[in-house]
Amino acid sequence: MTFEEELYKNIDKSQILKDEQMKKHTSFKIGGPADYFIIVKTEEELIKLLEICQNNHKDFFIIGNGTNLLVSDKGIRGIVIKLKFENLNINLENEYGIIEVGAGVPIIKVSKIALDNSLQGLEFACGIPGTIGGAIRMNAGAYGGEMKDLVISTKYLDITDLKIKTLDLDSHDFSYRNSIFSKKPYIILSSVLKLSKGDKDIIKSKMEENNKSRFEKQPIEYASAGSTFKRMEGIITAKLIDEAGLKGYSIGDAEVSTKHAGFLINKGNASFEEMYSLIKHVQKTIYEKNNINIELEVLVIGEV
Repeated sequence: MTFEEELYKNIDKSQILKDEQMKKHTSFKIGGPADYFIIVKTEEELIKLLEICQNNHKDFFIIGNGTNLLVSDKGIRGIVIKLKFENLNINLENEYGIIEVGAGVPIIKVSKIALDNSLQGLEFACGIPGTIGGAIRMNAGAYGGEMKDLVISTKYLDITDLKIKTLDLDSHDFSYRNSIFSKKPYIILSSVLKLSKGDKDIIKSKMEENNKSRFEKQPIEYASAGSTFKRMEGIITAKLIDEAGLKGYSIGDAEVSTKHAGFLINKGNASFEEMYSLIKHVQKTIYEKNNINIELEVLVIGEV
């Protein structure tokens, strides 16, 4: 049986897209074709698909909402797997709310459900465009909050043996924009979050305040991947970029935002080459002016 025969035998054809343009699936709106783009809805489908990939020596890459990716215009060879694990259960216990949520659920949706149930703790995430899986993988945070403050446990698939396992909080190895899931061959399936009960009006007010701040300070009207570079201890990267006079600097349609220097934006039809060249220019300029190597928060995928 060929790879395609095995693939179509086990995955519904409506979930399989060939030569799919990745620009449709990344917040940068940049990226060429993936050989196969496959939507996976269940844990059983995921395990079977990985077995097929391994048996046929096919590379694979997991994505959620593609909000932290810069994909080459040459595309991605192999299989891109989009997780659509969208289960969500909430249990209100005493002064807490326990939410078990699938990796594919948008974190904005979870923050709204928390608000509906008067649960506080996710106010910082009400404008983050990624999924729960991506948010936990990179320990997403904003406005003083981070995912590490909420997670109780995470269920994941170990790629090495295709077994489903669970990690407790201490084993997540959370740090700034990082976790064990960015270092190990683990795929997040779902997580359990613990939030405390609060005043619904106060929670709503805080979310509105955070969203107002985002609108005023971030270039959300343009395609981007959020903060392009990591903050460093004691250093605000966006401030360095601003002080280097790089606000508004552009290569083609790729530009350093004039609203927030930490955001590199696609003003229309930026190519991968333009955005990647802009990234390298910013890094080179900051190193020459400050002797500091600023690191990417965005993940670059495909041939450079």
